[in-house]
Amino acid sequence: MAGGALPSDAFVLFGATGDLAYRKIFPALQALARRGSLDMPVVGVSRAGWTVDQLRSRARDGIERAASLDEAVFARLAAKLRYVDGDYRDAATYDRLRGALDGARRPLYYLAIPPSLFATVVGSLAQAGCAEGARVIVEKPFGRDGASARALNRALHEVFPEPSVFRIDHYLGKEAVQNLLYFRFANAVLEPVWSRDYVQSVQITMAEEFGVQGRGAFYEEVGALRDVVQNHLLQVLALLAMDPPAGRDAEAMRSEKLRLFRAMRPLDPREIVRGQYRGYRDENGVAPDSRVETYVSLRLHIDTWRWAGVPFYIRAGKHLPVTATEVRVDLKRPPLAIFEDMPEAEPNYFRFRLSPEVVIAAGAQVKLPGEEMRGGGVELVARHALGEGDSPYERLLGDALHGDASMFTRDDSVEAAWRVIDPVLESLAPPLVYDPGTWGPAAAAALIEGGERWHDPQVERTRPC
Repeated sequence: MAGGALPSDAFVLFGATGDLAYRKIFPALQALARRGSLDMPVVGVSRAGWTVDQLRSRARDGIERAASLDEAVFARLAAKLRYVDGDYRDAATYDRLRGALDGARRPLYYLAIPPSLFATVVGSLAQAGCAEGARVIVEKPFGRDGASARALNRALHEVFPEPSVFRIDHYLGKEAVQNLLYFRFANAVLEPVWSRDYVQSVQITMAEEFGVQGRGAFYEEVGALRDVVQNHLLQVLALLAMDPPAGRDAEAMRSEKLRLFRAMRPLDPREIVRGQYRGYRDENGVAPDSRVETYVSLRLHIDTWRWAGVPFYIRAGKHLPVTATEVRVDLKRPPLAIFEDMPEAEPNYFRFRLSPEVVIAAGAQVKLPGEEMRGGGVELVARHALGEGDSPYERLLGDALHGDASMFTRDDSVEAAWRVIDPVLESLAPPLVYDPGTWGPAAAAALIEGGERWHDPQVERTRPC
């Protein structure tokens, strides 16, 4: 429990009949019920015209699809499940909700609904007397740009104080992402070299072999820059580059991330390449003259004493050769080339594979057998695990129920991240076309400075330690 916060005593899911609830939230609720962390009413709210029995059937089906159904645990969850049907704009809906809460004083509201309805729902909760002492979870996207993010924050703060607002990004709940944070600050080996004195450059790649998979209409609204760079990958960058927090509490961690976001230089349109895979415009829901990017690569700078002069490269795209998310930190070469082959040798590096495997590795040069003093690269695997542990939604919902905001995004950090991205959201040239199965437009290679290159993630062949 964070800072002595009292746990929530009811869970209310707006959008209970939707896809997110079906695929992610109901399986997470069963997992929480299995470990005894859900001893409270669970109220689904929707305007689908359903009954509670239909909602229970939907929950069962979603759990069976995502995980193994535990009949005994599901029976306990189903017994706590209630349903309120009604329009989100109708005051009577919230009167029925108040009755379903049955006197709960600290409910947690999950808004699994379009952001355009956030202000309507939170305002109606306040008018119905359901907001006092409550917490609220909102899903990304947290706006489409800096201005809309600020407007969304104002709407939330009219009802809920910032400590009661939990902006959920499931990516931060992933085991591999949390392990990245732990590895950085639980080991003294990194700190002496984790700065501009030894680091040459940092690359973050999020590659997907598949395309938009029938979600063309959705992708037309976001694109790669908004969909994964502004939130997921900037958050990974913050965990890589932030200084150690000044305490163990959530606010110390989030304050360090904010300091890092504020030190990021706003993107220069000359340091970004946008691409669109060939055939994207033939997808259902995609405009025939679409200018939406399915690939983006960029060079980013952090103006702190630790990182000044170190380029950070980020790229993300669909229909690339592999599906993998990986961080590569290249170290500077030794100051003198004592051996003849040193100028051509690959630099030392750290590699963090975040998905689909979990790998932490270090690259070094060792002497090859023989009389000549010649070397070759080897990779030392520090950790290789295939298990994911708790699902991201299980972990994050559990944290929110107990008031632990460590892995949630604060309002000022959201706005600071948009400040970095805003300069390149509009007035950009049309995306460059690239063929599916390639690493994006050839122009992306020019972003890498100093004669270096992109390091392409490969299919992981390392065996578990």
